[in-house]
Amino acid sequence: MKKTVEKLLKNKDKTVPILSFPSTQCLGITVNELISSSDMQLKGMMAIAQRCNIGASLNMMDLSVEAECFGASIRISENENPTVEKGIIDDISMASDIKVPKVGSGRTSIFIDGVKKAKQEIKNIPVFCGVIGPYSLAGRLFDMTELMMECYDSPDDVKILLSKVTGFLIEYIKAYKEVGADGVIMAEPAAGLLSPALADEFSMPYVKEIFDAVNDDNFVICYHNCGNAVVDMASSIASLGADVYHFGNAIKLKDIIPLMPADSIVMGNVDPLLFRNGTEDDVRKSVRNVYEECSGYENFMISSGCDIPAMSKWENIDAYFDEVKKLYV
Repeated sequence: MKKTVEKLLKNKDKTVPILSFPSTQCLGITVNELISSSDMQLKGMMAIAQRCNIGASLNMMDLSVEAECFGASIRISENENPTVEKGIIDDISMASDIKVPKVGSGRTSIFIDGVKKAKQEIKNIPVFCGVIGPYSLAGRLFDMTELMMECYDSPDDVKILLSKVTGFLIEYIKAYKEVGADGVIMAEPAAGLLSPALADEFSMPYVKEIFDAVNDDNFVICYHNCGNAVVDMASSIASLGADVYHFGNAIKLKDIIPLMPADSIVMGNVDPLLFRNGTEDDVRKSVRNVYEECSGYENFMISSGCDIPAMSKWENIDAYFDEVKKLYV
């Protein structure tokens, strides 16, 4: 087990939710301002590190960055996470014509620079970067529904697209490593829409290729999937070789923990929407419920089930950290 992973497990009160975009409220800025400036991203990460009892600092979990770098158009609002509005191809046969962009083009340079600056300022905890997974990126460059159909009708073309995005993601993560990132959280939510058989063919091998290319003894690899079919995919997910497995609240976390490697952390899975739409009591109750179901497993750590929305109530976020602290006193 890597030293950083060991330290996380020894300090379970220092929870690691996927918490980044609510920093806009601390800074009094919009989401657009946050994702457009490495200085603002640094300030956001520092604000969260100073306010919250976290075990690691995360940069922005913006799943539009990579697709935009390829040329996709995105929609940005003041208070919501950016989303991809339109991909870059209308037919999967066009996959072979896609040009893989250089890492550093688009906003990737801003995000890489944000992590570089965070490593210079945040000294007491590791700094992790966030990237999208290969199948999820492929869906944003084409069309999510159409891509699933083409897995049956044109599998070779789909694999051409997946090979291209996989190569890009490897270089992107390596660029984060070069500026000092201590680990990566890969979000592969679209794989949760696939059947286990399709995921085994069109997601897992490419995720594994990426992890194998960037893994080393000092770099933490985290795999996130918030789909409701992850229990059925458990054997394939466990074979990815991640140090941390992070699951969403579409499942009971207790159902998948025993299916994951005992020497890997399993994190989750407080409903992220409770932070925005619920009450402090709702959040506290959810934290306790997850803890009561999973605390018997030594490799369990509480986290949010997915990215905490930008306009979540900070009193709810504070309640989460307070409740976790009580559980581990």
